[in-house]
Amino acid sequence: MLSASVRSMLQHAVSDQAAPKLAFASQQEAQLWLDDMSQRLATRIPDAAYRFDLLSTVHYEATRAGLDPHLVLGLIEVESGFRKYAISKSGARGYMQVMPFWTKTIGTGDQDLFHLRTNLRYGCTILRYYLDMEKGDLFRALGRYNGSLGKPEYPNMVKAAWHNHWSRPQQNSSRHTG
Repeated sequence: MLSASVRSMLQHAVSDQAAPKLAFASQQEAQLWLDDMSQRLATRIPDAAYRFDLLSTVHYEATRAGLDPHLVLGLIEVESGFRKYAISKSGARGYMQVMPFWTKTIGTGDQDLFHLRTNLRYGCTILRYYLDMEKGDLFRALGRYNGSLGKPEYPNMVKAAWHNHWSRPQQNSSRHTG
């Protein structure tokens, strides 16, 4: 059960409906990231415009929640295989496999978890909540997110997808990219 203060904080986090904006130092940096991630995602989502929308929203919502967008892409790969209408055996929905009880607990109860932005807003907010709860311990936060706390399989799968498919290696760049 969530305390009233935690519930209020989470309600505020999912209620903001500001238009997505990419958080990059420059438009060029944003375009390079989108192009790179888009190429990686092309076999799973052939529609370039939809891929751009998905990646832009992932980047915005992850950054907004203080998460690495590459981690969120790894989580989505494991949770839904980038299938918008995925439903788990337990009833979790959408890209980030958000359980419907969350919309009643911290939302208005009528949000559509198959809506791209809604799903990513809830998923990123919930993962951030669990990371804070676990004082930054990603392994435990991922276990909580998946309902498998203490079991290594799920956190290890997300970390592997994140590092093997979505992390940005230093490529042929003459400038330091961080």
